Amino acid sequence: MLSRLFLIVALVFAGPLACSADSPAEFEAGKHYQPLAQPVRTRNPDKIEVVEVFWYGCSHCFHFEPMVQVWAKKLPEDVDFWQSPAMWNPIMQVHARVHFTAKALGVLDTVHEPIFEAINNKRQRLADEPEIAKFFANHGVAQDDFKKAFDSFGVASQVRQADARARGYGITGTPELIVNGKYRVTTSMAGGQAQMLKVVDFLVAKERALRAD
Repeated sequence: MLSRLFLIVALVFAGPLACSADSPAEFEAGKHYQPLAQPVRTRNPDKIEVVEVFWYGCSHCFHFEPMVQVWAKKLPEDVDFWQSPAMWNPIMQVHARVHFTAKALGVLDTVHEPIFEAINNKRQRLADEPEIAKFFANHGVAQDDFKKAFDSFGVASQVRQADARARGYGITGTPELIVNGKYRVTTSMAGGQAQMLKVVDFLVAKERALRAD
């Protein structure tokens, strides 16, 4: 895992993908990012929001995760970065429930990366409640506590809200990044995962300048 992280850091901060001579000084709407037809309300209007829409079973999200976490640690105070699960099939809905269960139990920071690892590297589908309960138990969560959270109205409500949010964003795949409820950044439009973060940095600066006017 450390070697993978060092590689990602190198790509973001030193490699040719991250800093090429022909990278545009500015990025163009409709070419490098897509403005949303209808803005989506952010969770904290006092900050510039960046949301990563992801899926634990997406190999692209799995490889993007170390990169985006390194980037997120350097964000200024006025940026609110968080992650929201996508779901367009039943297994994604289950994984979204896993995400919000971990959040409800206060263990998301502990199990977020292990969930990625379990699904992408260890061939664990985490597709049914007994398997998921065992995973949480292996990370110190009591079975009763897990079941209470997993079956709770609050978790079910957050899953529905995340689904509605993703529909509002108009996402077509994962990972995608949404800036301040206004702009959608995809890997294909940006030209790669490292470049996605550069487009987001550009859009954050754009939003910051608008607030300063």
